[in-house]
Amino acid sequence: MVNGVVVALVGLLALIVPQGDPAPPPGPAAEVPSEGDYYRLVDLNAPEDVVLEVGGLIAPGEGLLYAATRRGEVWRIEDAYGDEPVFSLWIDGLQEPLGLLQLNGWIYTAQRGELSRMRDADGDGRGDEVECVTDAWRISGNYHEYAFGPRADREGNLWVTLNKPFGAEPFGKVPFRGWAMRITPDGEARAVCSGLRSPCGVEVSPWGDVFYSDNQGEWCPTNKIAHLRPGTFHGHPWGIDSSDLPESDVRHPGEVPNGRKIPEVARELPNLQLPALWLPYDKMGRSPSGMLWDTSDGTFGPFGGQLFIADQHSANVMRAHLEMVDGEWQGACFPFREGFGCGILRICWGEDGSMVAGMSNRGWGSLGNRPYGIQRLVWTGEVPNEVLRMEALPHGFRLVFTQPMDRELLADPRSYRMESYTYLLHEPYGSPEVDRGRVLVTTAVPAADGLSVEIHCVGLRAGYVHQLHLDGLRTPEGVPLLHPVAYYTLNAIPAAGE
Repeated sequence: MVNGVVVALVGLLALIVPQGDPAPPPGPAAEVPSEGDYYRLVDLNAPEDVVLEVGGLIAPGEGLLYAATRRGEVWRIEDAYGDEPVFSLWIDGLQEPLGLLQLNGWIYTAQRGELSRMRDADGDGRGDEVECVTDAWRISGNYHEYAFGPRADREGNLWVTLNKPFGAEPFGKVPFRGWAMRITPDGEARAVCSGLRSPCGVEVSPWGDVFYSDNQGEWCPTNKIAHLRPGTFHGHPWGIDSSDLPESDVRHPGEVPNGRKIPEVARELPNLQLPALWLPYDKMGRSPSGMLWDTSDGTFGPFGGQLFIADQHSANVMRAHLEMVDGEWQGACFPFREGFGCGILRICWGEDGSMVAGMSNRGWGSLGNRPYGIQRLVWTGEVPNEVLRMEALPHGFRLVFTQPMDRELLADPRSYRMESYTYLLHEPYGSPEVDRGRVLVTTAVPAADGLSVEIHCVGLRAGYVHQLHLDGLRTPEGVPLLHPVAYYTLNAIPAAGE
């Protein structure tokens, strides 16, 4: 009954509130800038015989980079920010390492069958010692049983995410595929989250929470970023029977409904973890991979504290702002920078304040015309005109901008166009955007400085993505937003007074 009243009210207000094309800008629009005007790509030149199919990347300082490759090598790169970087093979013989972490004098990596640590014990510039930290997970022989990570939390635990198999398993099904593992400093492994599919990225936030990225497919309706809260189930039923093993810290979720809308399933499965961010397929990439929080203290632009997300297929980097509402993370994602040489697997901060991207397209394919490599993304010092943050309110959203906007356009409801939709949790590959509905912006109240606006909406729905288009906004000089779109994952509508 309540939903029917809301729909009827939206229809009534549609007759009252002026509709039609976005409000025109006051005078001719300024020349539309490009992403490259603000963030430029710089190639890291490698010798022709070095195949940099990068799966792990760290920047320890002193002009160095270390790059792990899918071929089992780790390369030491000196003068990495100069015109003639020097490459030397630091170690080889690993089994598809897909992450690097420098910790306590060691370099850690997740190989296919174990978490390992390596070091240069004699100081000759080459790794000469490798130890197994844990081999608590097993492999079935399926090529897609990747292990990603590690990342260290505040307690010193190491986190690794395990891909589920995507085909034949010649040695039989093994436990804990599609799980997140937490390994203590002493090497004891616990299986703490289940229901993952292809969790290519794992990262610890500045405040200590652990997040992972997952790729659209069966039981994963679209790409997502989710909080790895111990004890949670993330939607994919593969491997949930491992919940009954003594190493598991996750309660078995029971039978997973097939073909139901995500918000409905969340009400039935108490330990189902909704993503902090849905990344709508193709609109925000196709294969999210490595993540990176902006801890650059302003040397990379105005996005401090926000999350950057790389994409392997789309060869781009996205941006997100998270906030906690009703005890869970949610937030908005935005386009940021496309056009990398090929698909990105890992990103890290360079010591010069640039973002370093390690790339590979082997076996997966990607946009761009290169098979692999490393590029740096360098801020030019110019601030792009962007939506800095989109924050949920009881009655709508607050938008904060990087530059002052025209207040007359901010106050015009015709400057905004919004709809909402959700996804199906089901066995087929991916999900269409279902149960679409219009979200009506009734009023907009800009701040006096033009740097923010509160939009009042009818038709907000918890558990739905709210897609906002802002093509009608301009600065007083007529400059449009560089990316006039945002996607807010509204898991919960804030209560009045929050």
